[in-house]
Amino acid sequence: MDSRELARTLVEIPSHDDETAVGDYIERWLRERTAGAVTRDQHGNVIARRGSGPQLALVGHHDVVPPADEQIDNGEYQTEIRDGRLYGRGGADMKGAVAAALCAFRDAKLGDCELVFASFVGEETGGRGARGAIADGFAPERAIVGEGSTGYSDAGVTDVAIAHKGRRAVTVDAAGKRAHASEPEAGTNAIYRASEAVDLLKELPVPETSVFGESMAGSLAVTEIEGGTAWNVIPDSCTITVDERTVPGERVDLSDVSNREGTSVTIEQDLPPMACDDPEFAALVTATAERAQTGQPQQVSKPHATDAGWLADAGTSCVVCGPAEPGEAHTATESVSLAVLDRCREIYQSTAEAIGDAGD
Repeated sequence: MDSRELARTLVEIPSHDDETAVGDYIERWLRERTAGAVTRDQHGNVIARRGSGPQLALVGHHDVVPPADEQIDNGEYQTEIRDGRLYGRGGADMKGAVAAALCAFRDAKLGDCELVFASFVGEETGGRGARGAIADGFAPERAIVGEGSTGYSDAGVTDVAIAHKGRRAVTVDAAGKRAHASEPEAGTNAIYRASEAVDLLKELPVPETSVFGESMAGSLAVTEIEGGTAWNVIPDSCTITVDERTVPGERVDLSDVSNREGTSVTIEQDLPPMACDDPEFAALVTATAERAQTGQPQQVSKPHATDAGWLADAGTSCVVCGPAEPGEAHTATESVSLAVLDRCREIYQSTAEAIGDAGD
């Protein structure tokens, strides 16, 4: 079974509500077709290991976001191969890369290298599987996370992401005092307090950094506001939501907002950014990617969070390299190039073999 056939099989197994069935298939495939030592942990993650020596992990996830109506029929995921692409929920994000990693894990001729395969659950809901595995001691030395890195520097080129942004979700609650709108001075308008907080947020500086010469800047945006109960009532509460895209090493300082009278700040979610800390590893994967294609891959950064952030926080040297292109994930027309699936399998396998040869 090659990466193309395997990818289609994985995509056809529903996994937006429950990842068990596709996890079962991955576990069974590994046990039947590889010499790896396979485990299924308490979280539902599938992890396999073979060889010994310096470690390289090929990391993905097998959960997906809910399918669009046209991607499902009678509870079954629909797939189509057309114009050299596999269409279906999860092809790009990221069962295609999982298939490529499985085939690379099976086929790599290892020297002095321990090759690890890991497919996590719950990536789409905050990295539940990755966080659970890390808490249980999962700590490979190096990892290629197979999220999308194709088409960043140029169309069709599979690049190597050496950094990505994180996401911090924040709510700001403003409290006031209710009064009749005919006597506004008798109350304290929570919407006004929230508006003042918005003005502050608009002026806060966002951090910037660079990773191996790749510049990254964070961002901060107010995305929702909710407050008030009636047209003739001074509101006593108002809530705004804030989306912050974080860069490695820093977050926006929200103390000026949280210290205002009647205003509180709650961090709802903080998905960590990632920065590779091993330039030699990044260079190795980039060189391997160059040999696998006619295009010229670049070291790039990604605008959104992946499980690489959790792994990097735990001490793993990470890069992101995978077949998905910008704009494909989570769409009703999600697809992935079959030729790029083959390319990524080659990158993953060749990187493992290169690490093994270097250790001999």
